[in-house]
Amino acid sequence: MTKPRELPHVITDLVARSEARLTDADARLLDILLQDPIRAAMDSGKEIAARAGVHPASAVRLARRLGFQGYPEFRAFLQDKLIDDAGGDFDNPAARISARLVRAEKGGILSSILDSEIGALEQVRHAVSDADVRGFAKALHGAQRIFVYGLGHSAALSALIALRLRRSGYDAVDLAALPHLAEFLTEMTGRDVLWLLSFRDPRPVVSALLRIATDRSATLLLLSDMNGLRIEPAPERSITVSRGGVGHSQSLVVPMTIANAVILDLAAIDEGRSLRSLEKFRSFRAALPPEIPR
Repeated sequence: MTKPRELPHVITDLVARSEARLTDADARLLDILLQDPIRAAMDSGKEIAARAGVHPASAVRLARRLGFQGYPEFRAFLQDKLIDDAGGDFDNPAARISARLVRAEKGGILSSILDSEIGALEQVRHAVSDADVRGFAKALHGAQRIFVYGLGHSAALSALIALRLRRSGYDAVDLAALPHLAEFLTEMTGRDVLWLLSFRDPRPVVSALLRIATDRSATLLLLSDMNGLRIEPAPERSITVSRGGVGHSQSLVVPMTIANAVILDLAAIDEGRSLRSLEKFRSFRAALPPEIPR
């Protein structure tokens, strides 16, 4: 896997071509650039020079010796390399955030996030079919109990899915919220469903849960980004979709949209079960004393 720390190799390759012309000030600047390549791609020439203890003009001269018209062009080159290298390492949070900041510089942070989310959602239209959604809904409809599990950021989505399923009248358990899983996993049977959420690199716990569910003949559902293709054993049903490219927000908007579609489709096929349960819950909540949180 390509690491963002490969960025120094880009700098040293440039230096090797111009080594004979480099000055002491250049060496001090290069030392700063190599110490923190992610920050190097974000800082201006003036900021780099200040950290190196040299005149700002030294940063401009270094860029020109390396073959660029000025420091802004050199910085743009480093930023492009940062985005390229971050693509192989979404598990490095500093690389991810830096790549997003690079993309945000031209159009603003909010606009860049909106563009990222809209683009990621638009591609779902072509990557996920109604049949995929219906397959998940049918599995949930026939389940005796539904176990949902998400790790890291996806734990928030796991909690939301389990909450919505319970309010729709289904026996759903958010495994991610439990301090100990064994008590619930030992009750899993062939009539149950395990719905896993796995994004970025698959974690060992995901494969372990899949093996347990397989041993107990439970139905396996997996909602994942492209890293889900590497998960073993393969689940019976899976929806695998990109959450955005390099430098994009990689948020939960895409999987949350798919989960909402599954739960809505479940209400369409369960002969009023979801609607009756939601109405019952609404009436019960309205009658609760004000001291009880709703």
